[in-house]
Amino acid sequence: MMDCIDDNSNDPLTAQVSSPSGDTKVDKKKPNENVSLTDNSLLVDISDALSEKEKVKFTVHTKTTLPEFQKSEFFVVRQHEEFVWLHDRYEENEEYAGYIIPPAPPRPDFDASREKLQRLGEGEGALTREEFLKMKEELEEEYLATFKKTVAMHEVFLQRLASHPVFRGDAHLRVFLEYEQDLCAKPRGRMDLIGGLMRSMTTTTDEIYLGATVRDVNDFFEQETAFLQEYYSHLKEAVAKVDRMTSKHKEVADAHIKLSSCVTQLATREAPHTERFLSRAADTFDKCRKIEGRMASDQDLKLADTLRYYMRDTHAAKAVLVRRLRCLAAYEAANRNLERARAKNKDVHAPMEVQEAEQAQADACARFEQLSARAREELIDFRTRRVAAFKKSLIDLAELEIKHARAQQELFRKSLQVLRECH
Repeated sequence: MMDCIDDNSNDPLTAQVSSPSGDTKVDKKKPNENVSLTDNSLLVDISDALSEKEKVKFTVHTKTTLPEFQKSEFFVVRQHEEFVWLHDRYEENEEYAGYIIPPAPPRPDFDASREKLQRLGEGEGALTREEFLKMKEELEEEYLATFKKTVAMHEVFLQRLASHPVFRGDAHLRVFLEYEQDLCAKPRGRMDLIGGLMRSMTTTTDEIYLGATVRDVNDFFEQETAFLQEYYSHLKEAVAKVDRMTSKHKEVADAHIKLSSCVTQLATREAPHTERFLSRAADTFDKCRKIEGRMASDQDLKLADTLRYYMRDTHAAKAVLVRRLRCLAAYEAANRNLERARAKNKDVHAPMEVQEAEQAQADACARFEQLSARAREELIDFRTRRVAAFKKSLIDLAELEIKHARAQQELFRKSLQVLRECH
């Protein structure tokens, strides 16, 4: 199908991963439930993922009945930079200026897990064997949860593209899904990263400048612009607060390990009757630690990740409004050029300069109206989609919180009963 895809101007970031316990593998049989597909003509999921020392390999599974694909089912192995390459192809295509382009999945980042494991190894001598094993188990569970989230974000990105009536027809998506060789999307160099930062700053500058200089008389888009700016700010603040809450919840879970270890050590120095009582208490702290850890993970998955994803998606929606303002600015410039051409050639019958200006003005008008119509549909769909996603995530979180609370209540009930028997 193709020899190699090499785009130095949009080279993706390198995915650096490292598992605390070696290579990590995740097998998935079902598509992510957060994305509802409108039909079964193009179904995409990540059926398998492998974390190696320097990279994460995602096995992308596709089933389709669309005639443009060569087969009805195929598997390809992709790395993170190839997902970014695909996202950049959509971003650069002017035909998609009126659409909300799904945000690229975040780079796999396991630095925190590696640092914690390194600190744990350095402090191994100061810990008991039991305490060390429990904290290592906690870190491995944290790493696995982060790895599963990374897989889910990459899968959601592909499913958003595959379920979109326009994006699913893009040739680059077909190449990504069925070309069996590497796409040769190179890691970004230092200059490319600086270029990406400059493009981001340009977008922000355009948003401020165009918002101040271009008058948008459309109430719908004016209201959407004000809403999304405030909404993004609230989401950013909420993500920071939820991250702090989740971090403190994990610290509570870690504290239970130390409590359990201290009570266990104390039990070895007491009389048999007291030893049995303290051993049961230590076991209660250990079980409570597991419940607290699961609760923190669920809060991170159902609340923090949902907020974080829609913060990025809101940024993508704001980008549509910036592109529309650029198009509006070009339309107004075409109007001014036409007025100048007519004033300059008012005594000449249908001069070429006026005809060219009229055609340019008509083209700019058509582009602006088409982009505005698409942007309106996309923003309305975005509103519906995010409300449904938050509703589902919050309901799931509430159900999990109730489940963990009941488990904790039952644990305390049984523990008190056992402790009374030991008394």
